[in-house]
Amino acid sequence: MPALIVVVSLTVGGGLLAREIYRKPEVTAADSGVIAVPTSTSLAPEQQPGPPTVEMTPDAAAHPHAEGVRALLQNYFDAINARNYELWKTTVTKERAQAKSKVEWEADYNTTRDGSILVYRIEAAGDGRAQALLGFTSTQDPKDGPVDLQEPCIRWHLALPMVLESGVWKLDTVPTGTTPMHERCN
Repeated sequence: MPALIVVVSLTVGGGLLAREIYRKPEVTAADSGVIAVPTSTSLAPEQQPGPPTVEMTPDAAAHPHAEGVRALLQNYFDAINARNYELWKTTVTKERAQAKSKVEWEADYNTTRDGSILVYRIEAAGDGRAQALLGFTSTQDPKDGPVDLQEPCIRWHLALPMVLESGVWKLDTVPTGTTPMHERCN
């Protein structure tokens, strides 16, 4: 009988030890890389589009080019919000700037305000190329919205291609046929 108690005790103890060793650890949002970020949908309509500051997730902020990309995107969105074509031209490639005259650019952005800008990830594409995966909120006169979503407030999710031009990151032309994800703000 005493030997049976010892064997059962060792079996139970060994089972509990094995369970602790082989159990999957609990994963929290911070451990999994999932970032809980307030979205613009929690803002009241009169507070849209949200703050104009470009923010980054920890994943994006850890990229070696994070600060250069953040500064580039901040200037890009500041140019749109301030209706500053000359500043905008400094953020895009020469080819992209030449493809959009000041008159066309002003017509495209004449009622646009962008905010709640969050860079989720920066991906290197090799050969002096990268892309920034980001989301932002845009408010505008509904008639100035995209043809398929003429709303006063739109939440965008897209990948912006970037290229090194004279050693500085610039926003490149989005490939033809690319359709960014967008939906009406709630």
